[in-house]
Amino acid sequence: MLPKLSALTIDWPLRQAKLFSRIQPLIVEIGFGNGDYLLHQAATRPHCNIIGLEISSQSMAKAEAKIDERGLSNARPIHCRAETALSHLLEPRSVREFHINYPDPWFKKRHGRRRLIQRGTVELLTSRLAADGLLLLATDIRDYAEMAHEILSSARGLQNEYAAPWLHEVAGRFPTKYEEKGYREGRRGHFFRYRRDDSPVPHPPVIKELEMPHLILRTPLNTAEIVDRFAPMKLSVDGAHIAVLHAWLDSKRGIALFEVVVEEPSISQHSMIMLAPRAGEGECIVKLTTIGHARSTLGMHRTVAAVGDWVAGLDSAGAVIERRVRA
Repeated sequence: MLPKLSALTIDWPLRQAKLFSRIQPLIVEIGFGNGDYLLHQAATRPHCNIIGLEISSQSMAKAEAKIDERGLSNARPIHCRAETALSHLLEPRSVREFHINYPDPWFKKRHGRRRLIQRGTVELLTSRLAADGLLLLATDIRDYAEMAHEILSSARGLQNEYAAPWLHEVAGRFPTKYEEKGYREGRRGHFFRYRRDDSPVPHPPVIKELEMPHLILRTPLNTAEIVDRFAPMKLSVDGAHIAVLHAWLDSKRGIALFEVVVEEPSISQHSMIMLAPRAGEGECIVKLTTIGHARSTLGMHRTVAAVGDWVAGLDSAGAVIERRVRA
């Protein structure tokens, strides 16, 4: 069985040599659904390595089973948001082709920020494309197609390969399950094909994991008293939205656990922070746990700091005595 891959457990940046038997041109499909398009690419293009990005656990399980069953060594699904892959996994100029098939249109205005095709995301996609690489997009939503045309046609570093903004038919294209459903329901596809040209564009480096954060503090309160005083807290810092939701006492180990959700522009994490007594009267350490496979991002550093500062501030005698966190 294939080992399950997630952006929370694989290397930042991604290393082909750890995922595939050999290094080859890399194709990335964003949102692979039932996985048939992903498998078709792998089967018909054995001289490329194919990575599929997906946030649905059910879709991941289906794709993993199909790849295993067919013995495809050049296809690997990764449980990952596109924004996370573009920021943390894929290095500049590393991708031969991006395939984006029927992305969620997010019809409601308040959900527009969740759309994949936005100027900032397209700039990242362009920066990750190798020279002469391709960006292929398909949608059956006319409004989405018009929005995508406006963004892609004005994007630096990309050239439309079609004489029209899009085509409604592409010879030899392998249809996705959703694509076939759209045709049955009377919705035509809108197919885009853009090639990376030689225009210079910014190449933001991969955001790598930081050292593990921790705070050491002094407080006269024990962990039971700290948990008893807990109230949920929320804060926003430089685009990171932090929520500390719950606190529990592990009386057997004498520690406190705090459930946290950290939303950063490039990654969302749901994890736990631990407060544990240290040798030395009244000293505690606040740090990440292994629960949730938390990656040590700037947002996580700020979350550890927020929990530690809150604990230290519960009593006038409390104080942070060592701070290993990024501001």
